[in-house]
This record gives sequence, structure tokens and C-alpha cells, in this order.
Amino acid sequence: MRWLLIIAASLAFSPPTVAVATHGAAAQAARTAASPRVVIDNPHARVYRTTVDALARVEPGPAVVVSIEGRSLGSAVWLEDAAAGSGASEMRGAIVVVQPRRAPHPATPAAGSKPGEGTFTGMSFKTMFENERVSVIRARMEVGAREGFHTHGADTIVVHLSGGEIEDTADGKTVVNRWKRGDVEFEGLGSSHSARNVGGAIDVVLVALVPE
Repeated sequence: MRWLLIIAASLAFSPPTVAVATHGAAAQAARTAASPRVVIDNPHARVYRTTVDALARVEPGPAVVVSIEGRSLGSAVWLEDAAAGSGASEMRGAIVVVQPRRAPHPATPAAGSKPGEGTFTGMSFKTMFENERVSVIRARMEVGAREGFHTHGADTIVVHLSGGEIEDTADGKTVVNRWKRGDVEFEGLGSSHSARNVGGAIDVVLVALVPE
């Protein structure tokens, strides 16, 4: 009986090594999930998908931060240093971080249009703010909205707030792109296309980079 009690006591007070290991793996997975993910990286912009809590892990420097979650969905702010995080305190959860780069184009197209300047139907544009680096615009495509053929007058990052389906025609080819909330696309200076909304209403934030 005595040796049974000794064995029982030793089992009761053994350190929960398996539980600790599992907890450590979960914590590591949480840290990995929270790490910023680069979704666009070219000479003109770097764009991250991340969370407000992980802003300190992005590359230091000026950026537009767009909220893609919660009550602040669709709000946008300009930060002189995104990694410092100051100025995004009202946002919660998932965000997109757009960092413009000073990279001149080898040849600037002779003509281009700003968002809203083309022949568009069923669309609305509202400027949120502008500075010497960017123009940030909230845009909406109603059901059946159309963008007439146009040429982009600036590199533009499109941050999808609602998701949806857009039929896009460029270079003689037509495709239907299906977007989700938080998806990001890059439309380059000088690129030309037309588009049609073939799904529900679509809300986006446009970050147009001021050409060099």
C-alpha cells in the first residue's frame, strides 16, 4: 500500500510537460499568424496585410493604413512612420498598410485619368485625404456599374472592403475577378482597361500614388 501511495503522489506532482509543449506551440502559432504578410512588393509600393497590434513589425516609414475590420472598416490614416503606430489607435483588428516608394517611372505616359474622371456609370468617389505622396479615395460600384475604357494616371492600390465580382477587359481579353474583403490589387500608371460589376455592390479604398 505504501508504494502505491508513493507512485500516486509522484504522478500527481509530475510537471505537465505535454501541456506546456502544446501551449508553447499554440503561442508560436499565434505569433506567426499575427506577423505582417507582404501582399504587394514592387519598385513603387510595398503593401502588407496585418493587424493593428503588429504594426511595429512592418518596415519603418510613411504609409497609408486602411482598416478592413470592425466599426472602423474603410477608415484610412496617413502615418509618417507606420512602425511607430501612432495615429492608428482608433482602429481594431485587421488592416492593410500601403507604403509608397520614391521610384520614378522610366517613361511617364502622355495621358491618364484620375479615379472618377473616366466615363463611369453607377459609381461614386469621395476623397478622404491628399498629401504630396498619395491621394486616398473611398469608391463604390453599384450593382451593374461600369467603368468605361480609361488609362490610369497614377499607380493605384485598390483595397477591397466588401469583396465582389468584377468583369475586367484589358489587351483584348476579358476575365471575371472574384475579390474578398481585404484583398489588394495594383493598377499601374499607364495601364488601360474597362470594367463592369457583375455581382453585388462593391466598396473599396483607392490609394493613388502621386507620380514622380
